Amino acid sequence: MSLNNGFYESVINKLIDEEIQKIKPKKEYLIDTKQIDEEEGSSILSKYMSIVINKSLNRISNKDKLNKQIEICNKIIKLLVIELELHDFNEFIISENAELLLAVLNCIDNSLIENNKKNKVRPITSIAMNSLFTGAKNEPSLGSELVKEINTADRIDMLVSFIKWSGLVQIYEALKEFTKEHKLRIITTSYMGATDYKAILELSKLPNTEIKISYDTKRTRLHSKSYMFYRNTGFSTAFIGSSNLSNAALTSGLEWNLKISEYTSKEMINKFNATFESYWHDNEFYLFNKDNENDTKTLINALKINKKTDSNGSQFYFDITPYSYQKEILDKLQVEREVHNRYKNLLVAATGTGKTIISGFDYKRFVEDNLGSKNKLLFVAHREEILKQSLDAFRMILRDRNFGDLWVGRYEPSQIEHLFISIQTFNSQGFTENIKEGYYDYVIIDEFHHSAAKSYRKLLDYVKPKILLGMTATPERMDGKDVTEYFDNKIAAEIRLGEAINRKILSPFNYFAVTDEVSLKDIEWKKGSYNVGELEKVYTKNNQRANLIIDSIKKCTKSIKDVRALGFCVSKLHAEFMSKYFNKVGIPSIYLTSDSSDEERDSAKNKLNKKEVNFIFVVDLYNEGVDIPAIDTVLFLRPTESITVFLQQLGRGLRLYEGKDCLTVLDYVGQANKSYSIYEQKFRAIIGSTNNSIEKEIENEFPNLPKGCFIQLEKVAKEYILESIKNVTNNKTSIVRKIRDYANERNNYDVVEFCKEYNVELADIYKSYSFTQLINEAGVIKDFDYNKYKKESDGISRLLHINSKEYIEFILKILVSDKFDYKSFNDYEKLMLNMFYYELWQDTLEKSGFNSIEECIFKLKECPDLINEIISILKYNLENIDFKESELKLDYPCPLKLHSRYSMAEVLAAFEEYNLEHKAPFWQGVKYLDDKKTDIFFITLNKSEKDYSETTMYDDYAIDDEHFHWQSQSVTSDTSPTGQRYINHESLGSKVVLFVRERKKINGITESYYCLGTAKFVSYEGSKPMSIVWKLDNKMPEFIKKKASGNVMVG
Repeated sequence: MSLNNGFYESVINKLIDEEIQKIKPKKEYLIDTKQIDEEEGSSILSKYMSIVINKSLNRISNKDKLNKQIEICNKIIKLLVIELELHDFNEFIISENAELLLAVLNCIDNSLIENNKKNKVRPITSIAMNSLFTGAKNEPSLGSELVKEINTADRIDMLVSFIKWSGLVQIYEALKEFTKEHKLRIITTSYMGATDYKAILELSKLPNTEIKISYDTKRTRLHSKSYMFYRNTGFSTAFIGSSNLSNAALTSGLEWNLKISEYTSKEMINKFNATFESYWHDNEFYLFNKDNENDTKTLINALKINKKTDSNGSQFYFDITPYSYQKEILDKLQVEREVHNRYKNLLVAATGTGKTIISGFDYKRFVEDNLGSKNKLLFVAHREEILKQSLDAFRMILRDRNFGDLWVGRYEPSQIEHLFISIQTFNSQGFTENIKEGYYDYVIIDEFHHSAAKSYRKLLDYVKPKILLGMTATPERMDGKDVTEYFDNKIAAEIRLGEAINRKILSPFNYFAVTDEVSLKDIEWKKGSYNVGELEKVYTKNNQRANLIIDSIKKCTKSIKDVRALGFCVSKLHAEFMSKYFNKVGIPSIYLTSDSSDEERDSAKNKLNKKEVNFIFVVDLYNEGVDIPAIDTVLFLRPTESITVFLQQLGRGLRLYEGKDCLTVLDYVGQANKSYSIYEQKFRAIIGSTNNSIEKEIENEFPNLPKGCFIQLEKVAKEYILESIKNVTNNKTSIVRKIRDYANERNNYDVVEFCKEYNVELADIYKSYSFTQLINEAGVIKDFDYNKYKKESDGISRLLHINSKEYIEFILKILVSDKFDYKSFNDYEKLMLNMFYYELWQDTLEKSGFNSIEECIFKLKECPDLINEIISILKYNLENIDFKESELKLDYPCPLKLHSRYSMAEVLAAFEEYNLEHKAPFWQGVKYLDDKKTDIFFITLNKSEKDYSETTMYDDYAIDDEHFHWQSQSVTSDTSPTGQRYINHESLGSKVVLFVRERKKINGITESYYCLGTAKFVSYEGSKPMSIVWKLDNKMPEFIKKKASGNVMVG
């Protein structure tokens, strides 16, 4: 064997190792290897051994070949039994008869037995092997094979974009027979009106059949064509490919479909099952009932509308419900008020993301919390169209067609308790004369960035409501100032870019980093910004850069004459220069600045929409004249120095617009000043949720982007970006340097204050150090004895996750008090102290070198720098709690709170498995507390260290906000005492408590667990391991559900 040049994923055996040793000394090749992941080891090694065994068995060529192969296999099984003491594995010994079991059929079903004898039932393709259907001449038709799959299944799930009667009729009789005794579930859509109403109606008449439909007329996200045939025998199969239920797809179309067998590809079957369940429980899909008039009207109407190109005026009859991201924002608004007592709240979200829907549901909750009150509402916007749409939305949400009145233009109200008014009405219609100051309980102001205007300031001073909700896509006012000053300098909630793109609320983007020949490394840098005058000079001194920009636009867009583009410039002169040069070379362009009149802005917008001009160059981000949904190209012609500004500029092109597939972004990257630090924040913001460093994302070609998005970095631009990130990376040396700068002219040093001022994450500090340790190394303090306080100093990193309000307040009370009397604490408080003790010292008093709990607390208080550091972190955590904790109800004292985060040590300390005198041994993911009759599950969703693991990602996951799929340890059978305790825990008086985390470590710090609370057994499948579905006694909030279902949930 010789190793070819290329890529592998091979277990290194003796032969491969010898080949590696041969070529290594020559240094002609890079040899890239890595350790086998511990969590994936069994899967990788078993697949390797299957290849080895297959090759070995094929070499047997004597007359008694089959018996010899069986003999060898049985010897291997016996070896496993002996070596691993797996005595139950004797059941895997192969019978000497050398037969395959094909069916076990109940004799009552004579027709099935008869058809089986005639080979009419069983699929022609194997149910134990994978197959690819391409429509080839000699392979069975997909339609006929689906009929046989139906005939041999125990349960069926179908996921198709549309269902045509011409396709359904081919399998309908089989489904009709199947559903007499078995369950069928179907998910489909009304997309493009392609589904036939008759097909849905006939399916809904079948017994044991459920159908869910997405009526999202604008942005259906379901394009899957998949069919799952579950078999209780362990031989389930799935068809995944391009075929919807239509005649052409099942017979004559050039469709490709992959048939997957559970027997050979269990991981893929598990993913199908997990993903289907997440769709089934997603409120985007509505259960269809043929006997419900609203359901039939909704479907008929949706199919008609979707056959038309214009879906305006659509009316649906189902209840409006918030999307998951909207629920998360509603939860955050509730926390702001009920936890932090902040009743003036700002919501920041791009246009089209459903801010009005969120405000409607928030008001609905306010009404439900104040039953019997009038709950007077004032909704303020600056356009009549917005007010009409908002009133309609509120009426749907509140299920009250008579709710509220408009007071705008020709509309006058019949009552004033629930008003939707324009700001012009407030100023001109005698509002203050007719409605007394502070009359309204709940006030919503849309487009809050207008608040700089005198009219809005007058309104804000007058209304004085119980709750003020401001909504905007732009958290900067029209005068450039921050609107958050009205909201205690805090944004209550934001809709994240990635989530909005995944939900098809915003347009995806293609982002190109173009190498800029203009170097900025010597441009003056002061107070976090480049010198604008110097930038202007280098950008306008000649036409060379402008030509580079034109060339890159031609390269990255379909046609430079077909774009609608916005270019962000450094100054008015720069914008004028770009516009003039583009016009000079025949590219129609204009420029706008803060000096431009309203007429000029409106004219520019109209010209761009009609493509009479292709480019508008601007300076002022906040110029509403450039709020144009049709923009399909954005040019960053100057270095962005603020992540907020960058996202607002990017957002100008992310609006959905008919005919716009995506936004093209061209970012011109030159060699930056060493202090320029925006790249990491910029890419972190547009990538979204990832635990990787930005350097790793760049090197891996951005695998974690929002769906439909793309980033390409030119070679030199990529080098500049990586160099810039490296220059500002927060390693120990740079942090110590920043600390010295921070400490100048200061006598008190606060870790949170430092991190905010110097753009340092707490995790950057606590990977290996404490802040006290670093300020000591920086020479800021002189008397810190690290050796004496090593345990306390190292333990601070383990406090970063604490987010239980009650727990934090208790610890702070101890730390700020001059006294400490352990005997004065009640049992509940002693448990919290026990948790805190184990977070810092991690072992019993004796093993930690203490005689009493008082002694360790007093030792900590001897070092004011450490005490102040801990207090600062806990106060920061307290201020930023973003959920409402509630009691974990058990039959015994336990200080843990639902949905708070805890380390394993804190949990075991709370359940008294760890105490001051004794630390119970524990090394597995499950723990049964015999004295409390409680099972504790510590669940890590992504068990592998890899970013993506096909073999371990679908064992444990949230199905929806109250159902959780969990896989037991591999030795647990359904008949074992442990398995029986899980199944019968309620009748046995036993409890189950779930704790969940995404992965083992993030940024080098061990991740804590979310407390999901108690759960009840629902169902299970399999044995050794058991796959169990639990129903939580308390629903997960959206932010936890999103994490817990991240491996199966789309968007």
